[in-house]
Amino acid sequence: MRQIELMKVLEAPVISEKSSLSAEKEKRVVFKVRKNSTKQQIKRAVEMLFEVEVDSVHVLNVKGKQKRFGRFIGARSDWKKAYIKLKPGFDIDFASA
Repeated sequence: MRQIELMKVLEAPVISEKSSLSAEKEKRVVFKVRKNSTKQQIKRAVEMLFEVEVDSVHVLNVKGKQKRFGRFIGARSDWKKAYIKLKPGFDIDFASA
């Protein structure tokens, strides 16, 4: 896969209380990724963009919630989330990146 395509795999970091605790305790970083991306593509994209070594990648599909807009019912989009465990000695700091 070309570098340009790998750069499009990661959409955004997920910054939440759960992801912050996971980052502190287990060196895991959470990203929102494209729905059609694979674990290998995610691993290569993180290693290329942040110059770190990835130990493992866990992926989960998040279902979009139904929401009401007045009398109309709408739905948020489904999306994919990736939990990336880094090898010892590596870290991603979003404050300086």
